[in-house]
Amino acid sequence: MKVQISFDKPDLEKALSIAAQVAPYVDIFEVGTLLIYHHGIKAVQAFKEAFPKKIIFADCKIADRGKDAVTLFAQAGADWVTVMAGTGKDVIHTSCSTAASLNVKVMLDLLDSNSLGQSALEAKNLGVSALLLHQPYDEEETLTFLDKWDMVKGNTTLPVFISAKISRANIQEVLNSQPNGIIIDKCITNADNPAQEAQYFYELASKY
Repeated sequence: MKVQISFDKPDLEKALSIAAQVAPYVDIFEVGTLLIYHHGIKAVQAFKEAFPKKIIFADCKIADRGKDAVTLFAQAGADWVTVMAGTGKDVIHTSCSTAASLNVKVMLDLLDSNSLGQSALEAKNLGVSALLLHQPYDEEETLTFLDKWDMVKGNTTLPVFISAKISRANIQEVLNSQPNGIIIDKCITNADNPAQEAQYFYELASKY
């Protein structure tokens, strides 16, 4: 199971500093949406320059101008980009076609999907390489999340990543769903010892 750490604060220097500390315990570095909003593609460039051997994931949430957007992020050094499931099929397909030509992969973000099962079912034919499912933050909605997980996983052979408010308290529940990857943010990036926290989750995930 892949471990992806998301850096979603506007302070690029601090993000890079924390990334250096946790690098041994992460498969994918995510340049979060707020970093991109604040610094643009320079944030992606900075991560790629600092960590040339790591997979760099740009959470750019593309919903339009797929060809141009993917090209910008690919040129900046992104290995993965996100495209929103709620946008049109033409945008998704164009984004994926462009990404393939530039040796970049697309993760379809299901956050705004009108039908999770349908989006999951159609994704592979549109050229998507993986799916992203967000777990509700409210603990009382856990069963709702599990229902969503079944709708997604039951309708695709693509890898599925879970993005959640993951912590030591709920990590086992997330791992029990057996996603292909987990995306962790504040519980590592806000920790007093980010490396120690990253190691904890990395070693747990490696058992799955």
